[in-house]
Amino acid sequence: MMKQIIYNGIAHLSEALEGSKKVLLVTDSSFPFLNIKDEIEGIGVPYVKFSDFTPNPLYEDVCKGVDIFNAEGCDTILAVGGGSSLDVAKCIKLYCKMSKDTLYLDQEYKDTGVKLIAIPTTAGTGSESTRYAVIYYDGKKQSVTHDSIIPNVAILEPKVLKTLPLYQKKCTMLDALCQGIESWWSVNSTDESKKLSKEAVETIKKWWREYIFENTDESAKQIMHAANLAGQAICITQTTAPHAFSYKITSMYGIPHGHAVAICLPEIWEYMLAHMDKCIDSRGSNYLGSIFSAIAQAMGCQTPDKAIIFFRKMMEDMTLNNPVSLNYASDISLLSSSVNPIRIKNNPINLNELAIRSIYNLILS
Repeated sequence: MMKQIIYNGIAHLSEALEGSKKVLLVTDSSFPFLNIKDEIEGIGVPYVKFSDFTPNPLYEDVCKGVDIFNAEGCDTILAVGGGSSLDVAKCIKLYCKMSKDTLYLDQEYKDTGVKLIAIPTTAGTGSESTRYAVIYYDGKKQSVTHDSIIPNVAILEPKVLKTLPLYQKKCTMLDALCQGIESWWSVNSTDESKKLSKEAVETIKKWWREYIFENTDESAKQIMHAANLAGQAICITQTTAPHAFSYKITSMYGIPHGHAVAICLPEIWEYMLAHMDKCIDSRGSNYLGSIFSAIAQAMGCQTPDKAIIFFRKMMEDMTLNNPVSLNYASDISLLSSSVNPIRIKNNPINLNELAIRSIYNLILS
């Protein structure tokens, strides 16, 4: 896997762009309001801006970006924004040298060699350091995965977080925390991913309150760093059950991704603690128990049970509630059938259909 360069601060942008002749700037509608807008526009390299895509990017949006990249003779992509901007930029990089005569999604993925620089404007997914992107084709979610779409360079500039809406800060930070926890207990975890997860969880535990309620410069820097670490960890392990459970909650109730994942995580963790006999991690239930304890300690708690209480108290303090269902039985059925079985294979405790229904019951109750 390619070794990524991570810079701290927008001052490193010119360094990152060294050797670039023309840049495709991929950014969303928030760009005019960013407090790093002037630094981006003054890069000193010819660029063309592309922002013609939806918040949940469509395949057709990416195709427009590919056409502009090639027509303008660009050799570098600079992605500035949240997850959607980064996803679009990653796919443009992957598709820009493919044949236009065949659906890009059906062609073999290869490294195009195009330089990709990512500047995230939220601290949540860690997408600036992952090999994943999501786009939609014919109304269906397409998960695009390839090592070559990990941005060559990530620039972490925490001052972009200062002006984020408070609710967005809460949701994105929780996504980072959930990714850190999930990666740590994933059946795919490695020594490297666990080290990254540990630092991410410890950092968020230490700084979350100051970040959310005081909005200090140092807390923004720390949370952005933690989100990046969690992204690196997830790039190794992939997500587990809380993410798999969250997607339909987002689409059914309009709850942002990070909030939806955080609703699911404590209920799933509690279920797993009560069903350690269903451990599917090859390292065994004793190993998994030690991991749950280590996560709890990173959260400043003596036991996993107390860590779950701590997590729920975080949600309460941020006034983040579970959805209210008006069609309870129907919603439980829809939610339960939505869980992708491939995604929960990474989960350390087996979750059958009955378990999935019982967990959703708790989430909605």
